[in-house]
Amino acid sequence: MKNIEKDKDIEYNKYVKKMKGNRKMSNILEDTQFIMKKYKIRANKALGQNFLINQQVVDTIVESSQITKQDLVIEIGPGLGTLTKELLEKAGKVICIELDKKMIKILTDRFSLYKNFELIHGDVLKIKLNKIIKEEKEKNGFQSSKIVANLPYYITTPIIMKLLEDRLDLESIIVMIQKEVADRLIAIPGEKETGAITYSVYYYATAEGIMEVPNDSFIPEPEVTSKVIKLTLRKDPPVEVKSRGVMFKIIKSAFMQRRKTLLNALTNTKVFMSKEEGLRILKELHLDENVRAEKLTLEDFAEITNKILVDE
Repeated sequence: MKNIEKDKDIEYNKYVKKMKGNRKMSNILEDTQFIMKKYKIRANKALGQNFLINQQVVDTIVESSQITKQDLVIEIGPGLGTLTKELLEKAGKVICIELDKKMIKILTDRFSLYKNFELIHGDVLKIKLNKIIKEEKEKNGFQSSKIVANLPYYITTPIIMKLLEDRLDLESIIVMIQKEVADRLIAIPGEKETGAITYSVYYYATAEGIMEVPNDSFIPEPEVTSKVIKLTLRKDPPVEVKSRGVMFKIIKSAFMQRRKTLLNALTNTKVFMSKEEGLRILKELHLDENVRAEKLTLEDFAEITNKILVDE
């Protein structure tokens, strides 16, 4: 058995060297099947794993990221390393954050020949990314830092909000997520797809859709269509508000009862201490008393916040 395993390792080492010499040499599906067979693994449903096998999607993600050797790239959830392979060729350094222990061995073996590769085994929600970025910039002189990720659908929102709310020193975030969530993230406040998270994303970044990704671009195939989006971090917020935290609490309260009018939703959640107070504030801000939350702009919510804080 030991000799068989040794032969497999020799076979894989030859493959790694060949891959290093020609990054486009083999079909992405064949790469994935080879690795899954060698390591005897299957996608972990509990971690929301679906392995990308569409080269066009990989190329589009990398091109949209506009990565150069002056960039530090942090990849969240690299999995088998399909995207990692391309990022390493473009970036000054790629730091991968992977939660699944089974993937650590694969990634370590696969990219051991790359000097600009680093792997962190852990949960991105618990890792101090601001410290990592600061240290890497000071040590290696990177001009910018970018995040690239193929996020599990079940934890998309917490990860994206952490990346934004931590005010990291980032230029951009490119993620592939469920299309339904993506459309809400990149909507303009007041549009059809608007949700509470739309306003948060809009406050911190400008957002755009890059491409839709069909189910058959993965193995196993997910039940939903995916979408690649790009968030470019703003240097300055689009509105001036006395308390960012209060504004987002008001927005959350407004969308907790999105079928109700804004007046009723904010009265029921005690943002307005009474309906009379709410009517007065809406009138002073020239907002219709029957308006619903999804019709408001971020500027509208900022004005409501400032008005409430001044009145207090």
